[in-house]
Amino acid sequence: MSFIKEFRDFAMKGNVVDLATGVIIGGAFGKIVTSLVSDIIMPLISLATGKLDFNNMFFSLDGGNYATYDAAKAAGASTLNYGAFITNIIDFLIIAFSIFIIIKQLNRFKRDPAPATPTTKSCPFCQSVIHLDALRCPNCTSDLSQEN
Repeated sequence: MSFIKEFRDFAMKGNVVDLATGVIIGGAFGKIVTSLVSDIIMPLISLATGKLDFNNMFFSLDGGNYATYDAAKAAGASTLNYGAFITNIIDFLIIAFSIFIIIKQLNRFKRDPAPATPTTKSCPFCQSVIHLDALRCPNCTSDLSQEN
């Protein structure tokens, strides 16, 4: 029974829940970027390059000549889909750039903690570390009351 309790405690820790939330949001963000690339950016690139269709950029590995990727797939031909690979590279670059911008903005808001107020000092006689308010060094018993 302790194994189950230990696992439940682990799974409910803040970091694990935060990680799960991040993965879910990241997956949804990935779908949005994939749609942006395949439905908006790639058609614009296709239009700019003279109606080049990246979905139909492939090599047939069986030596056949197919007009479209769907025709090659229907014929059962193995294909090397470099157009889909280019689309995925653009997809990755947009996601990586977006995450870079988000992390950069989050790092701007991170504040360095204020330096802690010192609570110790060095004894001027024996150089041992002593409390800041000490009037006598506990190590060498020197009188420190004239120091302040």
